[in-house]
Amino acid sequence: MPVGARLPRQPSVNTYIHEPDDIMSSEQIKITLPNGDVLDLPTGSTGGDVAASIGPGLAKAAVAAVVNGETIGLMEPIESDAEIQILTERDEDSLAVLRHSAAHVLATAVRELRPGAGIGFGPAIDDGFYYDFEVDEPFTPEDLELFEQKMAEVTEADQPFERRQVTKEQARELFRDDPLKLERLEEFDDNEVITVYENGPFLDLCKGPHIPSTGKLKHFKLLSGAGAYWRGDEKRQMLQRIYGTAFHKKKDLSQHLHRIEEAKRRDHRRLGRELGFFQFHPVSPGAAFWTPRGTTLYNTLEEFVRDRQRDDFLEVRTPLMYTKELWEKSGHWGKYRENMFLVLDNESGEHDMSLKPMNCPSHYLYYASETHSYRELPIRYTTLDVLHRNELSGALSGLTRVRQFAQDDCHVFLREDQIAEEVQFLTDFILGHYEAFGLESRIKFATRPEMRIGSDEQWDYAEGALREALEATGRDYDVEEGDGAFYGPKIDFHVTDSIGRSWQLGTIQLDYNAPERFDLEYIGSDNTPHRPVVIHRAVCGSFERFIAILIEHYAGAFPTWLAPEQVRVLSVGQDWDESAQELVKALKDSGVRATLHSRETLGYRIREAEMHKIPYMGVVGEREAADGTVAVRKRGAGKKQEVMSREDFIALVTEQVRTRAQD
Repeated sequence: MPVGARLPRQPSVNTYIHEPDDIMSSEQIKITLPNGDVLDLPTGSTGGDVAASIGPGLAKAAVAAVVNGETIGLMEPIESDAEIQILTERDEDSLAVLRHSAAHVLATAVRELRPGAGIGFGPAIDDGFYYDFEVDEPFTPEDLELFEQKMAEVTEADQPFERRQVTKEQARELFRDDPLKLERLEEFDDNEVITVYENGPFLDLCKGPHIPSTGKLKHFKLLSGAGAYWRGDEKRQMLQRIYGTAFHKKKDLSQHLHRIEEAKRRDHRRLGRELGFFQFHPVSPGAAFWTPRGTTLYNTLEEFVRDRQRDDFLEVRTPLMYTKELWEKSGHWGKYRENMFLVLDNESGEHDMSLKPMNCPSHYLYYASETHSYRELPIRYTTLDVLHRNELSGALSGLTRVRQFAQDDCHVFLREDQIAEEVQFLTDFILGHYEAFGLESRIKFATRPEMRIGSDEQWDYAEGALREALEATGRDYDVEEGDGAFYGPKIDFHVTDSIGRSWQLGTIQLDYNAPERFDLEYIGSDNTPHRPVVIHRAVCGSFERFIAILIEHYAGAFPTWLAPEQVRVLSVGQDWDESAQELVKALKDSGVRATLHSRETLGYRIREAEMHKIPYMGVVGEREAADGTVAVRKRGAGKKQEVMSREDFIALVTEQVRTRAQD
């Protein structure tokens, strides 16, 4: 719709707080507040009316309302009895409303300065918002500065967000000049409620909710621009996406912007290159080349995983490629084929094989190859094999999104009566892994997705069993509706790194479907066959992604036990190289990863060791060579150094490695 277009005014829907004369109905509804109090208000009252009836302070602070569990704008009418909570800036859920409104303010600014820009979608996201635009030329940083200035003018004008309900035909007319909106409009059912929001000169097809007026948006920042395919389809036109963020308080915005700058400083793609851990090449997109230093880091992590699993898990290795018969049986050929690397058969000319994208079916085959007794269960098979997933080229990003990777994958075969105990064991095991790296964790329970296999009865049973087992652990958790795997519900583990970012890593997934599909059995105490239950478990998620997270978590300064190079010995001059080499040998004999650097000036070598974030430098000069000591410089201690006996220094380092201490 062209800038400046207006809808005909309609009564009662578009106001924040009704005047008494505006209430069209004398019928009353009961509004139940969070504390149990009940208000009697006229039918059609809004969340703003509820806030005003409680008090002027709340009416002023109100951002949105939650009515029967659904967040709505303060201007939306309530037509029947309801439970309601008024959201203010103190409520975390109000941020999504603020940011969605910030996206509309951005669109307002863009349409003011670029009237011909096509408008796509503008949702709130975890750390902010974005809006997609169809324009002839990509936006520049200078454009973003101008848009931000215009946004400030819009917020200063304090324009109300006016919500209106329209027919499909009315909407077609309103957005006749916006093909992106018209395409979205045609996906609506004829009887579906269609709403539009107007703030000043801008009108958008939108479900809402929004803040009462643009003036409530005070602290925001446009961050970057990027290309984005319309509807996420690489076959469609490329739009220009503008990312931004918004907060209720200036302090929170400042802290967030600081975290963004800190994240740039810690970017694993930059640090991985500077520290010499890995590299990528165009001939193998989405697959990392690990350098000697990076391979040492990778192997150390893998050894840590193996060490923790040694007593209670059985590691197996399985083939990397299977015929489609296996993937059809598992359900992946129908539900996941577009993400698989298919292999063409030379004889049939058809894609009838695939590299494995996950280990699950291979573990089922191995389990089914032998007869198992109920006394053996639970059986935990783990595999660290390479996997391949055909990610879109535009989605590849350093080590966090790759096509070739390895998981610390595990599948547990157990009896139903063992589920609660096993979930407790696996939960403790996963959380213990993160604690070793100083990562804080939180737990989420994910329920059935829209695309799934298995009957509703199976899902009801599986969700009930997993939720009961999770609650038995006594740990707090959140619920993520519809985020389960296609074969079963799951428990996800989200970790928070040192700068406050959340990463989804580990998972516990309960699967009743696979045992049926693969006819898995165990012999019960009654000497007859029974179906086991399968639990899918991962801890790191993938080694590649976990290493990326660790690089950024530590800013490349790994604790001594994990550092690829733990001690760098520096000889002050060639006369003391032999003594320095003796120290390196003693360190290596004790299991410490140590190297000798004796070329260039001492100052240059110290700066180089600091740049590579080596935990310890051991300097050997005339006095240290004569006394059998070493001058120790600890990472992060500046120029401070401590002269120690070589035995004490080796004991210090080996103890940190043995205990896997956090420096």
